[in-house]
Amino acid sequence: MNLYRPGYLALYRSGELARRVLRLEARLAACDICPRECGVNRLAGEVGFCGSGALPSVSSFATHRGEEPVLSGSRGSGTIFFSRCNLRCVYCQNHQISQPPENQKLNATDTRTLAGHMLYLQNELRCHNINLVTPSHLVPQILRAVLEAVPLGLRLPLVYNTSGYDSLETLLELDGVIDIYLADLRYSSDEMGLKYSGVPDYVEHSRAAIKEMYRQVGGLSLDSEGIARKGLIVRHLILPGGIAGSRESLRWLVDEVSPSVAISLMSQYYPAHLAARYKELNRKITLQEYEEVVRLVEKLGIENGWMQELDSAETYRPDFAAEEPFQERG
Repeated sequence: MNLYRPGYLALYRSGELARRVLRLEARLAACDICPRECGVNRLAGEVGFCGSGALPSVSSFATHRGEEPVLSGSRGSGTIFFSRCNLRCVYCQNHQISQPPENQKLNATDTRTLAGHMLYLQNELRCHNINLVTPSHLVPQILRAVLEAVPLGLRLPLVYNTSGYDSLETLLELDGVIDIYLADLRYSSDEMGLKYSGVPDYVEHSRAAIKEMYRQVGGLSLDSEGIARKGLIVRHLILPGGIAGSRESLRWLVDEVSPSVAISLMSQYYPAHLAARYKELNRKITLQEYEEVVRLVEKLGIENGWMQELDSAETYRPDFAAEEPFQERG
């Protein structure tokens, strides 16, 4: 029997979770929740770069069976996809919910409803975890929902599924709340981050965030069924033409985080959203590019993690306008 109890339960009982929620909500008055630090008063309805105000904005919530095996398991990961984002990736595969500003108004909800989504994923769909996708700009609202869901029976591990562009100050408030960090490491060059994701300082913030996440949860810990209960997983999407800087990023992870850190290498890139406007991005990765990263993994001695097959670009194409956005396409 698996007796794992998420850390947020103890924080709730001690009153610390409520104190953190109040501190985070106060910061919305001059928002500095993410590294952009827009300074707008979201409590008064003002919006900054992400386009989000005081309310959380949920695009969809459902069982997702296409995450890493330790997250999806046999019953799926309980994903909650939030609208909007603090990045503007020109190749975003979730652009239908992350980019159009009108989605913020269409999908705005309240924290009580968000808490209900978490409980539905746990009790009705029997998912292994609650997977919070693109949460960086909505941390106060998410923690408020957790605070409301715990007395109603929430007990699943929380997955913080992020682009990696996170504020250290905000991450400190998540210490002991988040069980599993699932973080992207997109670039090793700020020039690439600015050109393709509209952010001038991605490398500094993502690397500092990943180090803090690892400090909080450490290496990946599994239960007796092979399902993740705690730990860090770092995702790295291979981009055409070496744009992602895979060699530098993977070496940094091994040298500066841990040789045993769980790494999920993704080959599912395809020219989504605005990628066709960029000649260098308007193609899938080649076999040569894929094999180069495979050899790099072997050279660095990376053994903990997963690597998608080269044809993943054909099987993972989410459509958030469809009834089942995660349906695989052969």
